[in-house]
Amino acid sequence: MSLEPIRRPVPVRTIAASIGMVLATLVALVLVQHLARIIGLLVVAAFFAVVLTPAVDFLERRRMRRSMATLVVFVIGFALMVAMLTAFIRPIVSEVNDFVDNLPAFVEDAKEGRGTIGRLVQRYDIDTYIEDNQEKWQASLRNAGAPALDVARSVASGVFAFVTILVLTFLMVLQGPGITASLLTLFDDGRRRERIRLVAADCAKAVTGYMAGNLLISVIAGLTTFVVLTILGVPFAGVLGLWVAFADLIPLVGATLGAIPTVTVAFLESPVDGIAVLIFYILYQQVENHVLQPTIMSRTVNMNPLAVLVSVLIGVELFGILGALLAIPAAGVLQVIVRNVYDERRGRWKPIPTVGADEVPVEATTQTTEDV
Repeated sequence: MSLEPIRRPVPVRTIAASIGMVLATLVALVLVQHLARIIGLLVVAAFFAVVLTPAVDFLERRRMRRSMATLVVFVIGFALMVAMLTAFIRPIVSEVNDFVDNLPAFVEDAKEGRGTIGRLVQRYDIDTYIEDNQEKWQASLRNAGAPALDVARSVASGVFAFVTILVLTFLMVLQGPGITASLLTLFDDGRRRERIRLVAADCAKAVTGYMAGNLLISVIAGLTTFVVLTILGVPFAGVLGLWVAFADLIPLVGATLGAIPTVTVAFLESPVDGIAVLIFYILYQQVENHVLQPTIMSRTVNMNPLAVLVSVLIGVELFGILGALLAIPAAGVLQVIVRNVYDERRGRWKPIPTVGADEVPVEATTQTTEDV
């Protein structure tokens, strides 16, 4: 008796379904590739919407209509942004105007060999170098139109992206509760719907907690920089402190980026001041990495340092500096989801299922929600 297995033909429906799934996957990949810019804008807008939603909810609980609360939050945020940009731009414009007014005197000093510029010109024969390469400089100036056009296009593209993110964020914050309620109605199981709502709240808490902690650390960096520069008498202490606060928002490399121009300005003022500022940043970097970051972030986004580093590297590779800003909160959200999925799986034999990294019992959070 033959024991060979009976070979049955694969149904045509199965073959067609497999081919259809492959084609659908290819189409999805092509769409993602072509819509990568739009997807990126949506992700950034969703991130800012999550950050701004608690403020809007706070005003709404004070019996303010959600549309008005959203408008108030955006107006306040826009005013703060304009104020910070003004604090940056005004000193720069003032210095440029002073330089233009004193340019004839600088040129005369350079020709006569007077002052710092004149001594540099004579020591390194800069005037001879400029005369020998005068035709090349003129050709470079004549061809400067094309790069300027590219810069103008980049600026226009950046303005368009900023306005788009602003509008998307406003609509997401305004329509957030309705969108959330509509998505939850897709699930018939009440327990699963409640669990998804709790997980989403946990994810939002991870994002807002990261932003709050990061902003606090940045404020500390900016204030300490301002105090040190003011004590040493380094000019532009306010602008440099604001720059350090902005740069420190970028994980890992932000403090270094903020220190480079600050130390440079201090060295231009005095070598002693430059060395003092350099020592200050070396010490502050150690304090921030080993005291401020663990203390503050442990209360907001509880992540392993290796996971933080890997997430930042991936974010930088995919989206540049913006990716570095969004990497840690995105990794925090992923950590919350994975933890809750694990809790859900383990809940089959676990006495009390939990939610979130703190392992809060589901029953306790549900009862608290019902009481509210």
